[in-house]
Amino acid sequence: MACFIPAIDTEAGKPMKLLPLFLLCIVAGACPGASAAVPEAPAPRNRAQATAIVADMRRVVADNGIERLEKVRIGGIDQWVSIRGNDARNPVLLMLHGGPGWVAMPTSWYFQRGWEEYFTVVQWDQRGAGKTFASNDPVQLAPTMTRERMVADSLEMVAWLRHEFGKQKIFVLGQSWGSYLGLEVAKQRPQWLHAYIGMGQISNAPESERRGWAWTMQQAQQDHNAQAIADLQAMAPYAQGNTPVALDALFKQRHWLNHYGGMVHNRRGGDAEAAAFALSPEYADADIAAAWKGNDFSMQHLLADVLTLDMSSTRQLKTPLFLFLGRHDYNVSSELAAEWFASVDAPQKKLIWFEQSAHEVMNEEPGKTLLSLVQEVRPIAEQAGDGVFEQ
Repeated sequence: MACFIPAIDTEAGKPMKLLPLFLLCIVAGACPGASAAVPEAPAPRNRAQATAIVADMRRVVADNGIERLEKVRIGGIDQWVSIRGNDARNPVLLMLHGGPGWVAMPTSWYFQRGWEEYFTVVQWDQRGAGKTFASNDPVQLAPTMTRERMVADSLEMVAWLRHEFGKQKIFVLGQSWGSYLGLEVAKQRPQWLHAYIGMGQISNAPESERRGWAWTMQQAQQDHNAQAIADLQAMAPYAQGNTPVALDALFKQRHWLNHYGGMVHNRRGGDAEAAAFALSPEYADADIAAAWKGNDFSMQHLLADVLTLDMSSTRQLKTPLFLFLGRHDYNVSSELAAEWFASVDAPQKKLIWFEQSAHEVMNEEPGKTLLSLVQEVRPIAEQAGDGVFEQ
């Protein structure tokens, strides 16, 4: 029988949270007959032990499961993918990460496990990012870091997955920068997709930047934050026309936008997500270091150009369209994406609002993300006979 006794706050002299007696005995060695020696601290005591625990907890043990971490030759270079799922017969879902260079593989241990029961999920570290950056010479990569090459890589990856798994169609989910790549795939090869899912969808990037600046200024003024107001005024007029925004101005704008929760709702930026990289079983210590170098490398080569994009002229798609939008996303304006969505003609389309999210929907509301994928998206594949089998 577990007796409960109060743990005491020695500073306030007040009872704190009740803990089971047997747990206190284990931690403090306070049980009758316990050795006076202080027990060794329980694992994990280092990153290797921590990631081993995460790896074992999420290990795919289903009868028809798949769990692969490997290099694939795409666009003439080695590029890394993680492929995971409880049944290889499930529909394939390729996630295109944001950034450029903000890889999703090292945080997928947190948000993705449920997806793997219903999809074969592919995380891909794109050219210049994450493990792919670590596996290639940056000097040789640099001249290939163009939007055109990144789109070509995306098309090649989709083609490889269709062949590898014997699928006529797959799902593509593009997040932030990845939503540019995903929409290009949907436009150029609609016959390859069950549907396209946009998360943090780019539409008119210059207008999104202007709206993000205006919202951040409003927050700063309401907060009477003199430093933020001065920094934002110093870059005005911001993102005028289609001229690329200088990266130093962009980073300063993002600093204050993140500070006020425009990237992650009710948080001051993506520090929690960044810290979660350290628990990734897919990433060795060297990969963690390379991820930040790759993030900077990718932004230097691609970001300014991306923020000149106006994709709002796309008014027709020949594949079903889903948007997963965070109500509080000012990093890439969800309001603007919703306006674009209303103008698009597609065989089927649905916009799903995430009321407690900003830009990191899959991390901020992982439960609703899973339900939306299973209840709204997966049935399209089932209607085509993909993923229909006896459990």
